[in-house]
Amino acid sequence: MKTNKPLFNDANGRNYLLPFILITTLFFLWGFAHSILDVLNKHFQETMGVSKTESAFVQAVVYGGYFLMAIPAGMIIRRFGYRVGVITGLLLYGCGALLFIPGGKLLSFPFFLFSLFVIGCGLTCLETAANPYVTVLGCKDGAERRINLAQSFNGLGWIVGPLVGGLLLFSDDNSHSDISIPYTIIGVVVLCVAMLFAKIKLPEIGNESEMSASSANLSQEPSLWKSRIFTFGLIALFLYVAAQTGINSFFINYVTDNANISNRTAALLLSFGGMGLFMAGRLGGSWIMARIKAERVLQYCALFASLSMAVLLTGAGTLGIAAFFVCYLCESIMFPTIFAIALRGAGSHIKQASSYLIMSIVGGAIAPVLMGMIADLTNMANAFVVPLVCFVCIAVYAKKIQQVYNAKK
Repeated sequence: MKTNKPLFNDANGRNYLLPFILITTLFFLWGFAHSILDVLNKHFQETMGVSKTESAFVQAVVYGGYFLMAIPAGMIIRRFGYRVGVITGLLLYGCGALLFIPGGKLLSFPFFLFSLFVIGCGLTCLETAANPYVTVLGCKDGAERRINLAQSFNGLGWIVGPLVGGLLLFSDDNSHSDISIPYTIIGVVVLCVAMLFAKIKLPEIGNESEMSASSANLSQEPSLWKSRIFTFGLIALFLYVAAQTGINSFFINYVTDNANISNRTAALLLSFGGMGLFMAGRLGGSWIMARIKAERVLQYCALFASLSMAVLLTGAGTLGIAAFFVCYLCESIMFPTIFAIALRGAGSHIKQASSYLIMSIVGGAIAPVLMGMIADLTNMANAFVVPLVCFVCIAVYAKKIQQVYNAKK
């Protein structure tokens, strides 16, 4: 069992609640950006006649941006600090969203993919800065709780994305609205937030607050790659993002194929059902981890998520929707928990480690394409074997991490 400590106070009694609140707003913005992609998949299939495999490139280009931009983002943050990293990410995100205005006129699938790639590069900067930043805004023992709490607002973005996308892009008479509308709105909002962050100052804290000592000792520390806690976490995070992205990408396809409901209803189910439970799970996870070790919570959630994927392989209709909901509840705590656990083994390499962890999000570029190929060759249900394998591996990872900690005692 764990004991409660002041969540936003460091060892010296300094309180970081205000910086935490400001940074947490960013989690909502990239949650929205990711979740609306799940509506775009089905939208492009129907308006541009692309296959499931081709539509999966919507996710592939965004998550591919994570792989290509993670190291440059980390360099920006190490050189100029978290605030500049945040502003850079917001500018790229906003500009990429506004590219949908000419994209709506051109109606070119490759141009839409380019716009999404720019957005992906911006999201990379945001996540590289914000995820590790919230882990150090208070006591060390509260890292997993803080990042799960911040990621709860990411969950709110995941609710709003498919809700807005479904209402604006799908209609009851199967006509389709201008795809540039939601992206124009979010582009303007994001650029306004960038101007706000340009006028405020964020404290550089955590490992980096002892910059001179860290710089002197960094070369004497063990290599980041010799830390099993970090390297295992890197692999687990890759698998988690692969599973989550694949599930989100084809939720609408699965339920419309197997439960005989409309696209719009499926989008609403994804928004209020799946993503609503996703947000609730993160809020609950922050509370549970004040009492139970994070790695143990992760293990049980991964096991239940694996069982839910096994149900989906049967092609179940209404039961399949229930299985999705169980999965969303269980997977909610996985990303922030794996991220925080992996950073435990980073030492003074925290910003470099964050860059590599964000690179692992490229798993989201691979799984949807693989699942799309399986669906095109066989059926949609069979494609969910991919996230099943990922969740089983994460359960094994969580068990191994517990063994590593027990061996250190």
